[in-house]
Amino acid sequence: MSAQLKLEKQGNTAVITMSNPPANTWTRDTLVGLKELVNELNADKNIYALVITGEGEKFFSAGADLNVFASGDKGVAADMSRVFGEAFETLSDFRGVSIAAINGFAMGGGLEVALACDIRIAESQAQMALPEAKVGLLPCAGGTQNLSWLVGEGWAKRMILCGERLKADKAQQIGLVEEVVATGEGLNAALALADKVGEQSPVAVSACKALIQKGRTGTINSALPLERELFVTLFDTQDQKEGVNAFLEKRKANWVNG
Repeated sequence: MSAQLKLEKQGNTAVITMSNPPANTWTRDTLVGLKELVNELNADKNIYALVITGEGEKFFSAGADLNVFASGDKGVAADMSRVFGEAFETLSDFRGVSIAAINGFAMGGGLEVALACDIRIAESQAQMALPEAKVGLLPCAGGTQNLSWLVGEGWAKRMILCGERLKADKAQQIGLVEEVVATGEGLNAALALADKVGEQSPVAVSACKALIQKGRTGTINSALPLERELFVTLFDTQDQKEGVNAFLEKRKANWVNG
């Protein structure tokens, strides 16, 4: 794992902190490290939620270090775009719930990593943008697709084609983030939400997440039969039996994630 990604486990929640001062920019090493880290967390049955945030008070992440692209080398561009895509798609496919605690500026690839998460919580001072076209580039780590899916084509075009930067309150208004909290409270709010995830069966959450995200690539007619199929499949799990009996016995469920 990259030294610029700090991992802490708090109960059933993993916290990843981007630590590459001054702006928590992404490098090839940190992108590869993020992919490896998410895969490791996928294999840890005790982890139900993942929170990602930035170190410091100003930046969540400013995205890629543009020095990487200054030479105009297409080989470098191809490699970096692939590594960006693999890292953030792996994050998007995390079997649990991923929450971005946006504690400052989230620009370019810094916003794209938040877009790859399931839920976004922004601190009131945070600002978000996908300004790649201002330097002759484009968002290559899911930005054009994930942003459009979240906020609709019109606002995606304003942000990408017009280079519009949004403050946290506007981002919440258009659905880019789900919650805005006071400065310094982003991580606490994300951890509180992650605690709620822990009250749910992790097996059921994983199935629900897969069904919700299937809507991005399929049709409702293909998803509905799968929804019923996965519902029945849950009856093969210990968590289903535990969850129902815990409710009937009026006690807290003890999940085993299986």
